[in-house]
Amino acid sequence: MKLRMLAGLCALVIAGGLAACGGSGSSGDSADGTTTIDVWLMRDSVSAAFQQEFVDGFEAAHPDIKVKVQIQEWDGIGEKVTAALASNDAPDVIETGNTQVAQFAQSGGLLDLSDKVDELGGKDWLRGLAEPGAYEGKQYGIPYYAANRVVIYRTDLFRKAGVDAGTIKTRDQWITATKKLNTGGTQGIYLPGQMWYALAGFIWDEGGDLATRSGDDWKGTLDTPEALRGMDFYKELQALGKGPRDSDEAEPPQAEVMAAGRVAQIISTPGGAKVVAESNPELKGRLGFFPVPGKTAAQPGSVFIGGSDLVVPAASGKQDAALTFIGELTGDTWQRKLAVAMSYVPNRTTLADAVASDPGTAAMAAGAAVGRATPNTPGWAAVEAKNPLKDYMTAVLTGADARSEATEASQAITSAMKSGS
Repeated sequence: MKLRMLAGLCALVIAGGLAACGGSGSSGDSADGTTTIDVWLMRDSVSAAFQQEFVDGFEAAHPDIKVKVQIQEWDGIGEKVTAALASNDAPDVIETGNTQVAQFAQSGGLLDLSDKVDELGGKDWLRGLAEPGAYEGKQYGIPYYAANRVVIYRTDLFRKAGVDAGTIKTRDQWITATKKLNTGGTQGIYLPGQMWYALAGFIWDEGGDLATRSGDDWKGTLDTPEALRGMDFYKELQALGKGPRDSDEAEPPQAEVMAAGRVAQIISTPGGAKVVAESNPELKGRLGFFPVPGKTAAQPGSVFIGGSDLVVPAASGKQDAALTFIGELTGDTWQRKLAVAMSYVPNRTTLADAVASDPGTAAMAAGAAVGRATPNTPGWAAVEAKNPLKDYMTAVLTGADARSEATEASQAITSAMKSGS
């Protein structure tokens, strides 16, 4: 999933202002026996400082490999990667949004990395990165980093209402606490009506999904009993605040809404807290985090995982060097450094302790362990382009019959996936 498509996630990412370190053309082996690999990384994924630290460290550890990095923009990257994969001049490593891998794998232009999964720590990969990195039973994307939503809350308003955030582990406890907060001029939670990524998590917790596959066909499944229960919970939670029913978290920007008023909670990536504090300096030091609660206290709620995978074009003539690069960047040492430097969730659950001292990232990591991604089909991009989920949510929140609206939205999802495959 492209980071910009995770509303609020760009606030999490420290804008690196990265400059290109080299061209996009593939370079051959030099006379001195070194191999130069061309790497495409995405704008703002890492800071310039971290990028340079990694490249310097990698080249020192592997003096026979040189790295040329070119920074790519998210806008239009799908078309650019597709064209590169079809050419004879593709880069050797490409960073791609985790939910974009299926689109590129479908073209046949990616190297099958299934035989590398074990040596790259695949048994511990985050599900929300690993599953969308696979297509038709083969692994093409190697998990790079992740980010997801948590609950950001006003510690002062919680204290005044006598609510201990540390005791909120279940949905029922969350509802009870939010009702208690929703007094004395305080808005218990600001939840806009079209935050469909949050809805997806509630649906997953109920055992449902946005769409499922049967044979070669995908079908929208918002009308299943499980998915309808997820919508019921969203409606109950949304009613405890004054969020608009006909817009998402970007219109108006929810961090600014929290900064401007007595809003006790929002659902956001942790970077949203930085935006809140920048908009209202009086709130600096008054913001806390906890994972989105689950149905039971056994585990946090499911959340949508955004982030990136690394892929190798089949046309690369330097696949061994490319895999060495990926192995280092996704290995223990550099994953720990990346998590600390960028406040990301590492690519596998066994590294969660790397962010234990950062409250926001630690809350993300807890949720990421049970996180998911959108349906793993190239056709899902067409669903997001039309986004019938948003219209469905608004209709239900404004009083329409949930079942009939869910049936209509499911049909729209099915149609969109067929057109986009």
